[in-house]
Amino acid sequence: MTEIAQVIQLLETLTEDQRRQVFDRLRQEFPIHSLEKRLATSAEVILEAFDRAGPFTFRMIRGVIAEASFAIEVVNQLEGWMEETPEGEHPYDFLLRDAVGTVRVQVKLQRSEAGKPLSTSARRRDGLPPGMFVVETDKSRKGADSSGQSTRGYRFGSFDILAVSLFPSEGDWSRFVYTVERWLWPRPLDPKWIYKYQPLADTPNEDWTDNFDSAVKWFRSGVSKRIGQESS
Repeated sequence: MTEIAQVIQLLETLTEDQRRQVFDRLRQEFPIHSLEKRLATSAEVILEAFDRAGPFTFRMIRGVIAEASFAIEVVNQLEGWMEETPEGEHPYDFLLRDAVGTVRVQVKLQRSEAGKPLSTSARRRDGLPPGMFVVETDKSRKGADSSGQSTRGYRFGSFDILAVSLFPSEGDWSRFVYTVERWLWPRPLDPKWIYKYQPLADTPNEDWTDNFDSAVKWFRSGVSKRIGQESS
């Protein structure tokens, strides 16, 4: 029996309190994540801070988790793609390249309210088609440019593919669906801008796919339409 196997066997004979003491001793030597060093505190304190966060901050945290999940569960699994996302603020979250060229991806989290996925029936005044979920495309952070124009929204042409985490309805951070940016609904009074609320399908259809490469083919096909409408 190896020394490691002996240690594991010994741990199995300890009480929960004794195993906790061993764990606490090892935690002093082995940080869980490099963020602990950057913030000069433990993962336990960081998680406690997240748990104490208000609703707005918690939504932002969930959005960041969606981005991290896309990086780990999608980007790291893609074949033939490289990530070339530059540092700094951009209207997209990921810049990916394959043999054909680059694709800009914006990642969002499916909209939820009161802990439940938001349906289009709750946004009927926006003209969204019934029987679908909702994704909110605007940025969480408020702001305005020098002319007073809000910087929360996105102009068309800001990214290529919209990736949406379905965690609110699926309970699984690895589940994403994708659509093409130019297929999104425009603002009624200013069609140069993407509308804040978009109809979202949680299963593949002619507008949404759960396969990233399929979404890229849609984007590169040049097809123009709006979600829920026929192509042209």
